[in-house]
Amino acid sequence: MEEKRTPKIVGVVWGLLVLNTLGSAGAKTIVPLPRSLIQMVTMGALVAAFALALVINARLRIRANAYVFLLTLLLVTSVISSAHLESGFGALFRCFRLTLFVGTLWLLSRWWDGSLTFVRHHIRMYFAVLGSVALGLAVSPGAALPDLYGGRLVGALWPLTPPQIGQYAAVIIGLTVLLLLGRRTDRTSAAVVIVPSLVLLALTHTRTATLGLLIGLVLAIGSLLLTSAAARRFFTWSVAIATVAAVGFASALQAWFLRGQSKDNFSSLTGRAKVWDALLAAPRTTREKWFGVGLGDKSFGGLPIDNSWLAVYNEQGLIGVGLVAAFIIVLGGVALLRPPSLQRACAIFLISYCAIASYTEAGLGDASPYLLHLALAVSLLAAPAEATPLATPDVPRPRIPRWAQRSEVR
Repeated sequence: MEEKRTPKIVGVVWGLLVLNTLGSAGAKTIVPLPRSLIQMVTMGALVAAFALALVINARLRIRANAYVFLLTLLLVTSVISSAHLESGFGALFRCFRLTLFVGTLWLLSRWWDGSLTFVRHHIRMYFAVLGSVALGLAVSPGAALPDLYGGRLVGALWPLTPPQIGQYAAVIIGLTVLLLLGRRTDRTSAAVVIVPSLVLLALTHTRTATLGLLIGLVLAIGSLLLTSAAARRFFTWSVAIATVAAVGFASALQAWFLRGQSKDNFSSLTGRAKVWDALLAAPRTTREKWFGVGLGDKSFGGLPIDNSWLAVYNEQGLIGVGLVAAFIIVLGGVALLRPPSLQRACAIFLISYCAIASYTEAGLGDASPYLLHLALAVSLLAAPAEATPLATPDVPRPRIPRWAQRSEVR
């Protein structure tokens, strides 16, 4: 019933937002794609998403929510920090992109009613993205598993990095498992999504996505244990299987987890810690400390920051860090206060996954898949909109002539 009230074009808008957040940097593709062309496609997708959302919501009906409001404040902070052009004119372009992104979320908020509509849009779109990755692997295994990335899976048709593919796979695996436990999908449909996504996740060797998937599912399923027998059975079997796998395949799991790295390299998080230390030690003015240097490419000294909190601190300052922390805390608090349900479990999974990934991935301060995951969580936690009662027109009383009102005396 809820699906019928949501226009189909809303799914198209959501898919365009997903396309925009795929990015333009990554591995070399089978057919070389100019970065300018990729940026034109992704930016064009965002402009089309905003235009379509404006068409279907021409009356600008929105639902008030703290998440998009805090994103709007983060956008204002980004504009203030980028106005000084320390990061170049590209910072203003990124602010424009973030403006369209936040504006589209405001327009879509009208249909955030606690249903699973957007979950299905999310799974379908990211499964299509993973389908392109699998097709690239089938067409050219050498390009999809290049030595440059240590034999990890990349996008050979569209430039996607291993962490990106791992993130998309982990998110749709977790959501599909929860839909299966909630009996909102059948086993065959769930297997079609889960099995190939697990294979792609394993080929990416992405530790952050794997840990985010496991911990997120534990927290999400744990929220259903008191109300769902299926969740209790799944949790019991998962613990048993995980115990056997940990004992029987300990060496293989350790080798997969280390990815051939030395212990020193692993302890420094593949060199990330050195970039983090240099960023924190760099001198900053008072304005840079509070507002940052403006939106950039999430790098410092030519190296990726790979940490959402430090990237936000660098680009949007302490105010930006406070706003990001605020919407994570608000979403987590709202999820904990909701009664147990499948929607609440999906939201807990998404929030916890984004929180875990924020330690080794950037994206919480700019238009990114992580902000889309959190927007999906907001749509699941939103209370259903109350139906507006139809006004009953006043029926005029029939006029009675005066002669009829007089009582006859006989």
